[in-house]
Amino acid sequence: MRELPCLVRIATSAALSVGLALLLSGCKTSGMPDVTGSLGMRAETSADPQRVEQIAGEQYRSRPRDPDAAIAYGNALRAIGQRAQAVAVLEKASLANPSNKAVRAAYGRALADNGNFQLAFDTLSRAHSPDNPDWRILSVQGTVLDQMGRNEEARRYYASALRLAPGEPSVLSNLGMSYVLTKDLPKAEEALRQAYASGRADSRVRQNLALVIGLQGRFAEAETIVRADLPPDEAAANVAYLKQMVSGQDATRTASRKVGVMASGR
Repeated sequence: MRELPCLVRIATSAALSVGLALLLSGCKTSGMPDVTGSLGMRAETSADPQRVEQIAGEQYRSRPRDPDAAIAYGNALRAIGQRAQAVAVLEKASLANPSNKAVRAAYGRALADNGNFQLAFDTLSRAHSPDNPDWRILSVQGTVLDQMGRNEEARRYYASALRLAPGEPSVLSNLGMSYVLTKDLPKAEEALRQAYASGRADSRVRQNLALVIGLQGRFAEAETIVRADLPPDEAAANVAYLKQMVSGQDATRTASRKVGVMASGR
């Protein structure tokens, strides 16, 4: 069976309220995303991830004490889903370079990729300081808090990031998906529309906006947005599957209400 298209995979996670990493990541990487902006290598690359990993690995092995080589290799491992190995590489680099904030940032993101959320948050907190905050790290911390279910706290981090980088679409996108996690779809759409209107939004922002619009039943509008990044047949397949998922949820809610009425009448 072929792999489900991008929006379909996100929609499945959103409709079933599982797969928080997918909800926050879009479809560019297999782990914690660069939706928030890069702390190392950019996620938006046309290079073959396997080839990038091979080259970065060779450079790291030739310069194992070079923090930049470790960051590049860790990011390359993350991009191909080798999360535990990325943690190991960046943990070693962090121990060897305890004052290097870029290494700490990369290590924190690798930990989050691997599901070590509290340690990731603590590590990221040491990658910048209150007197010199980094909006990218603040936004990543927000995604980590969202994955721990601390959504209100996460939104305070996004607000802080936006004060440093007003209108930054990646932060607005993370904020929007935070609202998806608590099923506040109008607020999610508001944040994502701001990101979409910025002129700097990438495909992940468009996919997230299409998802939120589709979850509200406006499937034709969602398909129009998805068509910017996918061939027409794949866009239609994504939205058709999303419609099926939403219809399934509606049916489940209707059945639950009927069971509740029957129970209360006994």
